[in-house]
Formats: sequence, structure tokens, C-alpha cells
Amino acid sequence: MLSYRHAFHAGNHADVLKHAVLTFMLDYYNQKDKPYWFIDTHAGAGCYQLGTGFAAKNAEHETGIDKLQMRDDLPEMLRRYVTLAREDEQRYPGSPLIAWKLMRPQDKLRLFELHPTDVSLLRDMFEHGRRRVQIEQTDGFAGLKALLPPSTRRAIILIDPPYEVKDDYRHVITALKGALQRFATGTYALWYPKLQRPEIHMMLENLKKLAREDWLNVALDVHAPNLDGYGMYGSGLFILNPPWTLHEELQTVMPWLTRTLGNEDATYTLESGSS
Repeated sequence: MLSYRHAFHAGNHADVLKHAVLTFMLDYYNQKDKPYWFIDTHAGAGCYQLGTGFAAKNAEHETGIDKLQMRDDLPEMLRRYVTLAREDEQRYPGSPLIAWKLMRPQDKLRLFELHPTDVSLLRDMFEHGRRRVQIEQTDGFAGLKALLPPSTRRAIILIDPPYEVKDDYRHVITALKGALQRFATGTYALWYPKLQRPEIHMMLENLKKLAREDWLNVALDVHAPNLDGYGMYGSGLFILNPPWTLHEELQTVMPWLTRTLGNEDATYTLESGSS
């Protein structure tokens, strides 16, 4: 299915959590001189105009990134992300552009996107970076298999499907199982929505079994689940082989983020395989 367009949700609370953590992980990888790859299985358009088009329709950024940029008490991890995200006030960077901004000349991007319009926008944006950026219009779950292990033996892999169909929850487990067999030491970050669906709980339990001990699960519920059972009330990231400093950093960030982006019923989850 190709109906999903991330532009409708650009800069919302889910993007804040996902991209703040991604920024931290990229900075962590940059501490070593050795090159790495950033692989994005569902890359989207790369960046989004917040004031016009799809992003302006629901204006979800107003309850996400906009709330953070007005604050002068940001925790360091969020300050770093907000500075990066709002370098261009009219455009919000997606994961590929955030990675491009932070990665060094020796590092490379490997991006997958199925939607023809978004993949065209993605190619236009990275026209100047052809030597370092590879973009394929194909299913990211299938494309990931061919890339692993990377020649650098270092990589951050973001798996961020739209979950338009129930099969995506099963595809996530299958893709990660195969990826770990080929490249067990990579850092894998899986984004997931918080919905009242049993598939999500089953997926998280299977992920914990798959990851064994080296995992971190962080989630933000900006409000309580709706009484009618519909709608996304939060989101999370399940990370395999996370940076060892990330859990400690999130212990400060998540309470602050919950108070800032959520209502009175907001809460967060922070757990790890070693906790």
C-alpha cells in the first residue's frame, strides 16, 4: 500500500522522540573515526515543508517540535536535536536529512522508499551527494537483506514502517531476525506506534526474545488511550545494541518530555534488557 505520507505527521511528538534519539546515536557513532553506514528502510521524502501542503493540514508539529523550540530549559539531548531540526525554520528534516547533517565524509547513507513521489523528492534532495548516498525505490524489508553486513562493520539501521497493514508487525520480526544473523553487532532502531492493537504487544514480546539482553525500549504516551479504542496515543523505539550511555540520558529526558508534550494522563516507558 502506498497511501501513507509522512508529511501529514512531520514534526509531531513521535518525530520528536524518534529524531532526538537518532541524533544522540549518530553523535555517539561519530566519536570514533571509523566510518559507518546509516540505513533507513522507510526513508520518506527526507524533509517536509511545515507551513504548507500536507504538513499544514493537521499541523501536528504545533504539539511537537514547536513546543520544544520555545523552551529555554531543554535537556542537552533535546537541545542538540532542536538546534539541528530548526536550522531551516520552514523545513523539518526527516531521518535521512538528520543523518546527512551529522555524518562525516567517510560515512554513507543507504535509503529505501517505495512511494514514487517521495522517492523522487528524496533523490532531488541528495542529488549533490551521489557518491555517499544510495537510494532505492523498493521495499525496505527486502532491501535490508542485501546490504548486510556493511563493509564498514558499523551501522545504524532505522526501521520505520507505516504499519498500514497488520503484516508489518510480522515483517519487522522476520527482517530483524535475518538482519541479526548477518550483522549481529549493528545498532537497530525500530519505531512503533502506540495503538490499542494486540499485534504491537506481541511484536514487543518477540523483539525482547530476539534481542535477549542488549536492548532498550523507550516510549512516550502523550495522552491516555481513547475510550473508543481508536487512534495513536503515543509512540516508541525499540533499540537493539543501543549506545551504552543512551539509557542514562533518557532517564533525564523522558520525564521532561512527558511533561512538555503530554497532557495530565501522559506517561512514558523506559526499560532495557539489563534493567
